[in-house]
Amino acid sequence: MTHRVFCIKLNKEAPGLNQAPLPNALGMRIYEHVSAEGWRLWIKHQTLLINEHRLNLTEAKNRQFLVHEMEKFFFGEGSQTPDGFSTPKD
Repeated sequence: MTHRVFCIKLNKEAPGLNQAPLPNALGMRIYEHVSAEGWRLWIKHQTLLINEHRLNLTEAKNRQFLVHEMEKFFFGEGSQTPDGFSTPKD
């Protein structure tokens, strides 16, 4: 049976993640309140942040930055795209 949640990102009930994405309280909170589709939105946004900020994820400060942005993305005011970024037109 699929784990279902009321996704705080999409504001609807949807299939949840198969497991917590992080081995800590934030990961459990995401597991309980974010759908698989909502998580995919974060992965897309996280990739944009990594690329636009040219983050080296071997550095602890950059990993912490992503965790902070993840918390904002799901539970805060939302994570913003980097200054000067514009979505490419197809």
